[in-house]
Amino acid sequence: MLYFISLGLNDEKDISIKGLEVAKECEILFAEFYTTKLQTEKEKIEKLIGKEIKVLSRKDLEENSQNILNLAKSKKVGLLVGGDAFVATTHLALKLEAMKQGIETKVIHNSSIISAVGETGLHVYKFGPCITIPFPEKTKGKMPESVYEIIKMNKARGLHTLCLLDIENEKLMKINEGIKILLEVEKKRKENVLNLESEVVVFAKAGSENPLIAFGKIKEIMEKNFEDVPAVIIIPGLLHFTEKEFLEFFRIRKSESLFSAK
Repeated sequence: MLYFISLGLNDEKDISIKGLEVAKECEILFAEFYTTKLQTEKEKIEKLIGKEIKVLSRKDLEENSQNILNLAKSKKVGLLVGGDAFVATTHLALKLEAMKQGIETKVIHNSSIISAVGETGLHVYKFGPCITIPFPEKTKGKMPESVYEIIKMNKARGLHTLCLLDIENEKLMKINEGIKILLEVEKKRKENVLNLESEVVVFAKAGSENPLIAFGKIKEIMEKNFEDVPAVIIIPGLLHFTEKEFLEFFRIRKSESLFSAK
């Protein structure tokens, strides 16, 4: 049996009662934190569950997944995943392979950034395809034009774009870094999809007691320092009047205490 146990958005306390019960029943527990970074340590999750957890690397899960499947053929194996298990296609690929090999699987769902963005006031059903802004070293210094194309397509359709920020070896891409990468593509292509006057939404520490939501022009966002915490950038499409009203509560102002000026 292979269980996909979703941990939720923020820390070890977000795991559901069902997820906790299943994790305690598992004979072997794995976890991966390279698709979603939680604001907690592995040791705290182990203490809560009462069992040792082996953290998997990208290679373990994407290239050597048969090792996990072999164990699941005769034991109860759990894979702990930040957010919701199937937001990341990596986990879908593992489930598909398990089904092909006749291995029973079960899923325990949890909160995800895909639904949590509703806290910004933007309507979830008005989001188009989401994108991940990659670190430049992953693209050999080339700007991610495919990412830009999705933003362009969503804007043409009046849809919002959820921009996930890359994670690599525990390193989180900073909000301003992600914006700079997009502006570099814009500078190269000269299509005016994004510019310093474009308004965007920043959503950080989703699921925590003190989430951070900011709305304003890119030039205003770039003037602020943000903590190195999990965050996303949202590029709004056409706004419904209720979305506009909601976002005004999060508009950046010079006196905003949630930020520190450069």
